[in-house]
Amino acid sequence: MDTSHHTLGELFKQLGLANGKSDIDAFLGQHRLAEGQALPDAPFWNKAQADFLREALEDDSDWAEEVDELAVRLSP
Repeated sequence: MDTSHHTLGELFKQLGLANGKSDIDAFLGQHRLAEGQALPDAPFWNKAQADFLREALEDDSDWAEEVDELAVRLSP
């Protein structure tokens, strides 16, 4: 089992997004989840990104903690 600890920056890189601190802050400032919306269902992801996020959560992968953190930070 991979017990790697990933960072939010690494998650952004994995999603193909700019992953510097200012890039992440800008993304978080420009995007929000609708009330009750699951992170993978947000309209700002492409299919591959949404699939990755969904799989990370469903499989409780080593990315799940960072995906959860991102969901919290994007929640209203």
